[in-house]
Amino acid sequence: MTFSTADFDFELPPALVAQRPAERRDESRLMVVERASGAIRHLKFRDIVGLIPAGDILVRNTTRVFRARLLGTRASGAPAEVFLLRPVGDDRWEAMVQPGNKLKPGRMVHVAPGFDVEMLETTDRHTRIVRLVTGGNLLAAIDAHGHIPLPPYIERGDAETDAERYQTVYADQRGSVAAPTAGLHFTPEVLSALTAKGVDCADVLLHVGAGTFRPVEVEDPAQHIMHEEWYRVTPEAAAAVNATRARGGTVWAVGTTTARTLESVVDASGRIIAGEGETRIFIRPPHVMRGIDHLLTNFHLPRSTLLMLVSAVAGVELTREAYAVAVREGYRFYSYGDAMLVI
Repeated sequence: MTFSTADFDFELPPALVAQRPAERRDESRLMVVERASGAIRHLKFRDIVGLIPAGDILVRNTTRVFRARLLGTRASGAPAEVFLLRPVGDDRWEAMVQPGNKLKPGRMVHVAPGFDVEMLETTDRHTRIVRLVTGGNLLAAIDAHGHIPLPPYIERGDAETDAERYQTVYADQRGSVAAPTAGLHFTPEVLSALTAKGVDCADVLLHVGAGTFRPVEVEDPAQHIMHEEWYRVTPEAAAAVNATRARGGTVWAVGTTTARTLESVVDASGRIIAGEGETRIFIRPPHVMRGIDHLLTNFHLPRSTLLMLVSAVAGVELTREAYAVAVREGYRFYSYGDAMLVI
């Protein structure tokens, strides 16, 4: 069966787009979607402890969001923004810039005393290669003067609290410009309760790029050009997942980034192969998942690759029904919103 991008569209009242996180991470709502029966249940996130059996494994993405948004001024004094995407050299980065028509190669953006950004060249995808000019430690300058890169649908500037809340409690290695948001609901207490119950845990790494927010703009999803993201699966993580499968346990992926990582390294038999590199995997129906058995995720944008991935796990019709229920029941959507667990 083939699907068009319109099959993944839906109407979302703007009031349901979460602008701030829940007061406590684990107080978010959790919709449980059962594939076998089609049943939909409504719980609190902390109830997830009772849903994952001992002997199963929870796989999570330990990437850390960095302060990717640099706000400054052009030579004229007018405002400018440099959104860092990824390093391409010692002091060179690929970045998105605003206003793009004003920031041509050779122009400068002044961020702070002793910290400037020079435009070097324009790439084929209309981003810029820029040089960060600072007299001291480059990463320290980014941390000191950069802003948390909240998604475009959060219609406010970043607050100091976002530095902690737009980050998982287990975030480790910096490199993402967007959070792996399904993991934002976990607290140390929930993780400890799962460990005490006998649920194993494995960590993978995928640095989330800005392309995660880009909608599919062609009607045939097969024509969509997927953005690349860097991943790593260690031998230890691969061994832990494979051992769980070998003894009859199942794999619970925390988020679409974890799912994409495991699906990028799974072989035809369902065995996870350690490795690292860049992935452009685009998971959509009728893709059959081999690397994961269950998916924890947030509620995603219409016509997005993330919604298509969820539909590959849960099925198109059941996903459509779950989203209709979420809208009707007032679930909070997107990065700071509520969670859905497909079992």
